[in-house]
Amino acid sequence: SSGINAEYGKKLQCNNIPGIEEVNIIRDDSTVIHFTNPKVQATVGANTFAISGNAEHKSITDLFPGILNQLVGMSSSLPSKSKPVVDDDEVPALVEDFDEASKTEAV
Repeated sequence: SSGINAEYGKKLQCNNIPGIEEVNIIRDDSTVIHFTNPKVQATVGANTFAISGNAEHKSITDLFPGILNQLVGMSSSLPSKSKPVVDDDEVPALVEDFDEASKTEAV
């Protein structure tokens, strides 16, 4: 199949996305619809993707090692979760009695 019907493709303003090596659609029953070298078309603004090509139904356990390797490879490009740096000089001292302190503050 050649992907989205040309008429619908124009209406949705679909663009071909080249270079996609594989697509895995994981179903609720833990089976996977696996496409190798699919044709992928998308309208990102409408969150609409069309995938066409030869599909195989596989078990997630068959594909898991490859998926895990891809995720590990991607993790190096993700921002790290570092703890925020707090400068003690910028933190104001706590006041014991907020009501009394507010009365003595200059307006």
